[in-house]
Amino acid sequence: MELPFTVDQFMAVFAAYNVAVWPAQILLYAVALLAVLLPFSKVARDGWIATVLGFLWLWMGIAYHWLHFASINKAAYAFGALFVLQGLLFLFAGQRGQLLFQRPNGLRGVLGIALLLYALIIYPMLGAAMGHVYPNAPSFGLPCPTTIFTLGLLFCTTGKVPWWILAIPLLWSLIGFMAAIKLGIREDIGLLVAGAIAAVFLLRPVKAAS
Repeated sequence: MELPFTVDQFMAVFAAYNVAVWPAQILLYAVALLAVLLPFSKVARDGWIATVLGFLWLWMGIAYHWLHFASINKAAYAFGALFVLQGLLFLFAGQRGQLLFQRPNGLRGVLGIALLLYALIIYPMLGAAMGHVYPNAPSFGLPCPTTIFTLGLLFCTTGKVPWWILAIPLLWSLIGFMAAIKLGIREDIGLLVAGAIAAVFLLRPVKAAS
């Protein structure tokens, strides 16, 4: 599959996005950390976590795909529509109580924590080691690291995750990985790994932690 843009054009989109939205990256990290901490709390967490995920996917669809990536790839309009739809699905699931979160538990919880750490800490460190330095780098709030983060949070659920919640993140784990490898963004190998283990673990229920 030939990409309709060069590596330099792709990295320039990251730079344009990062400069345009600054300091929104700080807010995105803050809401992500809130979502990570909520499963350990005793407050009403389910709706809040689903809302954070909904916000992140709406942000990626609009702020990245439609307003920036579309400048070099018209397929971004379709990608953005999928991301906006995913954001609305998270908001719907949260309102209907169809996503129930708990503190990380058992093997599934360990995998979830590993994915969260990868998305928030290891991913940017690997990127920097490979020469992807801000602003010419995929910061948190962009599709690949944020999809890994999303799957990590979904590992902190009890009960089977609805297939319609997983469909778009799993699809993106394939699309994003294939494109990123062609573009030399090797930290996105973690995206494919996240999608693969999510497909195995998240479509079956897990007992709530006591």
